[in-house]
Amino acid sequence: MIEAVGLTKRYGDKTAVYNLSFRVRPGAVTGFLGPNGSGKSTTMRMILGLDNPTSGAVTIGGYPYRKLPNAPRQVGALLDAKAVHGGRSARNHLLSLAQLSGIPARRVDEVLGVVGLQDVARKRSKGFSLGMGQRLGIAAALLGDPQVLLFDEPVNGLDPEGILWVRNLMKALAAEGRTVFVSSHLMSEMALTADHLIVIGRGQLLADMSVTDFISANSADFARVRTPDTEPQLREKLSSALTEAGGHVLPEQDGALRVTGLPLPRISDLAHESGVRLWELSPHQASLEEAYMRMTQGAVDYRSTIDQKAGLQQPLPPGVQPPVPVPGQGQPGWYAPPPPQQGGQPFGMPPAGPYGGAPAAGYGAPGTAAGTAPGGPAGAANPYAQPGAPAQAPAPVQPAGQAPQAPAAGQAPQSPPPALVKAAPPAPATSPAADAAPASAPADPTQPEDAR
Repeated sequence: MIEAVGLTKRYGDKTAVYNLSFRVRPGAVTGFLGPNGSGKSTTMRMILGLDNPTSGAVTIGGYPYRKLPNAPRQVGALLDAKAVHGGRSARNHLLSLAQLSGIPARRVDEVLGVVGLQDVARKRSKGFSLGMGQRLGIAAALLGDPQVLLFDEPVNGLDPEGILWVRNLMKALAAEGRTVFVSSHLMSEMALTADHLIVIGRGQLLADMSVTDFISANSADFARVRTPDTEPQLREKLSSALTEAGGHVLPEQDGALRVTGLPLPRISDLAHESGVRLWELSPHQASLEEAYMRMTQGAVDYRSTIDQKAGLQQPLPPGVQPPVPVPGQGQPGWYAPPPPQQGGQPFGMPPAGPYGGAPAAGYGAPGTAAGTAPGGPAGAANPYAQPGAPAQAPAPVQPAGQAPQAPAAGQAPQSPPPALVKAAPPAPATSPAADAAPASAPADPTQPEDAR
């Protein structure tokens, strides 16, 4: 068990933690929450003896960390995943920690398997990604099979599979009777992982209770009621009945009603008695994020502002209307919609070619190499492409002794005659002097008789 009593830490004239008292009990995952700069990291450093408190005390199992016999065998911690010598391999890093604490070398291979790094155990840690570094730090915390574990942002940089693994690991460790203390800014993960919460703001304790009690104490549950949209009189009738019964009714933008002060069965009975059909009757419980934001909104030190773009706004061209503001933007709980697709194509594909056919060469047009159009410079579109026409085969090699059909290289081509557009393959960029084939060239059997 971790116990803090009157914990205070000052750095000059700044008080990072003030009179903080709490207990972290075994057998449960305790979440440690608070805004940036609230003193969470400072508190965890004082628990591990890395910082001396200005006043107060914090103990682990009744002893300060520095007085615990062979502390790494009793307490495991991950505070900084980058606290690793980059020139050491993952295995050598853990092996050095094990030798300092009298832990057998076989334990190193065990924890490498637990965190999934056995395949890169002999690679230098300086080449590890952020997620791999987090796994190595968790392995170091588990090395001594301790009864008390502290983790600061353990899922930072992990992929979804890794986040799920950490979540299940925390729960499994707590189920074994260990003390698990986890600091995180991810409210969704804390809602799924933590059993108990300790919330601080500006160095002071704000809450010390279970997750369920925390949400109930810092949010207002309500019922969402919807009547047929084609019968607005039923909505007004139900609203009056709910208000007379002591409920508080607020209309929502989509036409539904938000009802507080009445349980769902009572709302259903009142609707039945009033002869009102219901399209929706659902309970709404605030999330941990909503409850946390409501409690800590007065303890946030770093707040963003709206970008006014002073001096950067360009005047609108004549006749152009200003953009319509997005409904709800700037309000709590609003999220930007996904960007629209360009031209109705997924993933923002480039528009069609200049003649309305397939995309221009350079965007993967059929029959061309990426970024190169037949007979033209890299990225240029084929000027002879026809709407919906199939890709033409490359021009055949001319027999020896005959003049080439294409103009000389280095000059822009002219518009070809209609018959050539229809039948001839794309020609390389050449001089305008040789638009048509010479008389000695063999006739193209695919051309009509009048074009030969």
